[in-house]
Amino acid sequence: MRLLGKSILITGAGGGIGAATARLAAHEGAGHVFLADIDEKLAAQATEEVRDLGVVATALHLDVVQEADWIAAVAEVESTGAGLDILVNNAGLSGGTAIDPYDSAHWHVLMDTNAAGTFLGMHHAMAAMRRTGRGGSVVNVASVSGLIGQDYVHLGYSASKGAVRMLSKAGAVRHGPEGIRVNSVYPGVLPPMRSAITTRGSEAREAAVRGIPLRRQGEVEEVARAIVFLASDEASYITGAELVVDGGWTAM
Repeated sequence: MRLLGKSILITGAGGGIGAATARLAAHEGAGHVFLADIDEKLAAQATEEVRDLGVVATALHLDVVQEADWIAAVAEVESTGAGLDILVNNAGLSGGTAIDPYDSAHWHVLMDTNAAGTFLGMHHAMAAMRRTGRGGSVVNVASVSGLIGQDYVHLGYSASKGAVRMLSKAGAVRHGPEGIRVNSVYPGVLPPMRSAITTRGSEAREAAVRGIPLRRQGEVEEVARAIVFLASDEASYITGAELVVDGGWTAM
């Protein structure tokens, strides 16, 4: 029961890592799970799965690039009276959204969603955490693409995930005195994201899997376990850390 009684807001919770984290949070005793997604139908479906586990859960519409959406989402969380203890900044776009790695339009979309969306989440969620007076925990989902160079994803993906890395470190330093921890998780090769187009089933992807020391792709539940650990009080003296969940890929 590592999240016993805690209020947790997860973005991109309609599927993948976000939905897996929401389910695990329920198993770990979270008091209220808020599942936010730009796709309201997926958010509603994932929320029902969490409720079936016997936990209070609420679906929220949230486009992470829209500051007004963040303000509304945090206000709804606070309206329950529980306050906000944990933010999981998981929403993001895949690096396989464009054929041309220098497509300038996709550069802006990737940077807005992955980097600016994380920044806005930290900004508004941390304000809510300060209002509780009990600190909090932020876990930002980056990618191994933010640590190493790759030749089959859009350059904006690597840049945006590198930005998430430094946002996390800067946030940890700035907000540590307030009792708010900020850590980041770096998934490796997982089942393709909803937004993946060019990398889904590609030869580069298959070659990447063959090169992983554990010789398989990861599962979203394995990333969710890392997120919940960092979010929990078990990681009470961990902030500014980078937890890589990649089967050993970046160890080579």
